[in-house]
Amino acid sequence: MNKKELIQKAKAYALKNAIHYNGKANVGAVISGLFAEGLKKEDAKEVGKEISKIVSGVNKLSLEKQKKEFQKFEKLTSSREVREGLAKLPDAEKGVVMRFAPSPSGAMHIGHALTASISYLYVKKYGGKFYVRIEDTNPDNIYPPAYDLLKKDAEWLFEGKAKIIIQSERMELYYKYAEKLIKKNSAYVCTCSSENFKKLSEQKKECACRKNTQKENLDLWGKMLAPQAYTKEAREPLRGPDKSSLKISTGDNKKSFKQGEAVLRFKSDLNNPNPAMRDFPLARINESFHPLQKKKYRVWPLMNLSVTADDIELKMTHVIRAKEHRDNAKRQKMMYAVLGKKYPWEAYLGRWKFKDLELSATKITEGIKSGKYSGWDDEKLPTIAALKKKNYKPEAFWKFSEHVGLSENDKIIDEKDFFKLLDTFNKK
Repeated sequence: MNKKELIQKAKAYALKNAIHYNGKANVGAVISGLFAEGLKKEDAKEVGKEISKIVSGVNKLSLEKQKKEFQKFEKLTSSREVREGLAKLPDAEKGVVMRFAPSPSGAMHIGHALTASISYLYVKKYGGKFYVRIEDTNPDNIYPPAYDLLKKDAEWLFEGKAKIIIQSERMELYYKYAEKLIKKNSAYVCTCSSENFKKLSEQKKECACRKNTQKENLDLWGKMLAPQAYTKEAREPLRGPDKSSLKISTGDNKKSFKQGEAVLRFKSDLNNPNPAMRDFPLARINESFHPLQKKKYRVWPLMNLSVTADDIELKMTHVIRAKEHRDNAKRQKMMYAVLGKKYPWEAYLGRWKFKDLELSATKITEGIKSGKYSGWDDEKLPTIAALKKKNYKPEAFWKFSEHVGLSENDKIIDEKDFFKLLDTFNKK
């Protein structure tokens, strides 16, 4: 297929897709149609800009003109349709288990809705379970009202069918997974300074802590947890958070590590070309006050430990996440392999960049405190709460998300164009 043929076919598929979606074509759907025509994946990036220009031009036409124009190009489209609706998921016939994992920094906004809706739609399509997992294991980054805000948003957006999970209520589970990794000689307690460890890691050299025996690591792990140290009963096989045999005993404060003195690390390949993959941290001491757990815990899991434990325990089958989490996915795969578990099918989504909309939870919170906004449902905000008050329906976000599909392309859109398209889906 030469360039002239490619441009003609791209326009044909753009017109076809635009007509189906009331005047708005999607680049990802057009490229999908071109794959059916023989476009190779390695060439897609090279022609991506050209296709984007074609799609942009088609989207400027009225729907009536698009229909009239398509009559000239219809014969160029393959009998294989441009993707309409959700792409198929592999190994999903018996149902799926999927999740959306916000942090409690504020209420949900349009970016959350578009990212989460596609996972929820797949659960609706195939049957199964959908979890909203509030990831609150960093006591320093929690906005307490967010717990209720997120629950209310999830209730509305997911029809009350999402099960809410709060990570800080599952701490014993993460501790047990930490011990499982220690016992498999795949995790160790490191007392090196962060500067010294970074220097050794960059040189692909191991620190002295890496040579600790299993017993030494278990003892050091207990020292991290003290004064809430484990008893022997804590080292029984995993039974799950609801049937935990974990018993916490008070320890000697003098024998405990202080904040910053020790971290639990995963023992990975020190020759990995990416320094961030070398013996990455799993848990650290943080004695800050936690809104839900108060001062009950002093060792908090980092994301890769808690996500791995939860995804295994909740039996995740398919995971769709933002593409900036690729490295985290690689870390989690390493832990899955050590634990002898099958890793879920995965897909990645590109980032949404809204040119003139405020999505920062920190800035919105500041605006509420200063009186700039009346609350999280202020009509000036692009939050779920605000749009709900304006009579938008959850289905509008589902349709928008379905329209974009499993696309890794970053999307840049201004407020006017976004709401024009959202309004179209809301009317449907």
